[in-house]
Amino acid sequence: MTVSFQKTVPGLSELAMKRFVRRAADAVKLRGSVSVRIAGDRELQALNQQFRGKDHPTDVLSFPAGDAYASTLAGDIAISADIATRNARVLGHPVSLEIKILALHGLLHLAGHDHESDRGQMAALEQRLRRELRLPAALIERNHADAASHTLSPRPTSRKRMLRP
Repeated sequence: MTVSFQKTVPGLSELAMKRFVRRAADAVKLRGSVSVRIAGDRELQALNQQFRGKDHPTDVLSFPAGDAYASTLAGDIAISADIATRNARVLGHPVSLEIKILALHGLLHLAGHDHESDRGQMAALEQRLRRELRLPAALIERNHADAASHTLSPRPTSRKRMLRP
């Protein structure tokens, strides 16, 4: 298990993140080692462009190791500390908590789950696991932005604002 911080996350140490990822990987029943990299928007945009053909930053990317390595290596996860910071601000919770929510989401992808094609199975599992791990609303549950990006936009503060274009 490796965790590397390219960006500092207030209130989250490398040790605390490793412990969380271990607990979450066990809850997901993920076998093999996981590497988590916490970087900035620029790096996540480059990875998103290179591997998904999408030229914009994203909050979390998962890179499963594949069947040949299944018993020893589960894969890699990259998380944008910048997007996590913005989302945490919108949702009113610590960025350290947001990073953990994104890590859980990434671990589910490493385990083979795909919210874009599984008819809500991943969302239900993520919801159950976040309760077990004492995390707030699962990423899929709260995502009201487009499905390809988990980046949140500030919610309107009044019905009047919501109705304006």
